[in-house]
Amino acid sequence: MQKDHIYAEPLAQIQDFRFDDHVAEVFPDMIQRSIPGYHTIIQTIGKLTAHFQQPNSNYYDLGCSLGTASLAMRRNISMPGAHLIAVDNSHAMLERCERHLLAFRSDVPLSLKLADIRDIDIQDAAVVVINFTLQFLAPEHRDALINTIYQGLKPGGLLILSEKFVAHSIITNALLVDLHLDFKRANGYSELEISQKRSALENVMKPDTLAQHQQRLQHAGFSETSLWFQCFNFCSMLAIK
Repeated sequence: MQKDHIYAEPLAQIQDFRFDDHVAEVFPDMIQRSIPGYHTIIQTIGKLTAHFQQPNSNYYDLGCSLGTASLAMRRNISMPGAHLIAVDNSHAMLERCERHLLAFRSDVPLSLKLADIRDIDIQDAAVVVINFTLQFLAPEHRDALINTIYQGLKPGGLLILSEKFVAHSIITNALLVDLHLDFKRANGYSELEISQKRSALENVMKPDTLAQHQQRLQHAGFSETSLWFQCFNFCSMLAIK
């Protein structure tokens, strides 16, 4: 696994964060050192997929990056007539995702799509995963995407939504942010790396509050919503149609 040193040296100008070749090369290390509980989330996505799978259904990973969640889903689908669709708008990510997924032998047909997740037609879906992707979508487009997913899910279908969030209380939010920064320091990131990456993400990642996520899911029509994982200011939710 190649180590993430993208922000290890002082940069004269910090560009907005992009999922380009440099990020794709170090993404597994970056994720493990930046998102607490990531391995648990991925494992549970696989288990939830197994639980909510339906015959003759589609399974979507929207914002698949290197395909870690897609692989967990594919390994746990056993019903006939399944089709897994993995989508990302980064060519660098999708190219590596293809190599990653094709290395695992499976009878589940797979389609990789280089596209904006807003342009994907969700149909006959048993499970849809959005794993730390919605936060990179412009806030004004988030409601429409969740509505599209709801409409494309079968009855009893599942949406798994993982996100970094902003706590409603200023005091609590500051505490969770500090705990997350300590997590990154413990994983070897320097103050310079933390500061420069924060600046790079400032304009491209706009987290919501938990209440905003829950309201969005309820307004879309989901009958059951639940926060099933939280560590610091990172969480994963499930919503059942």
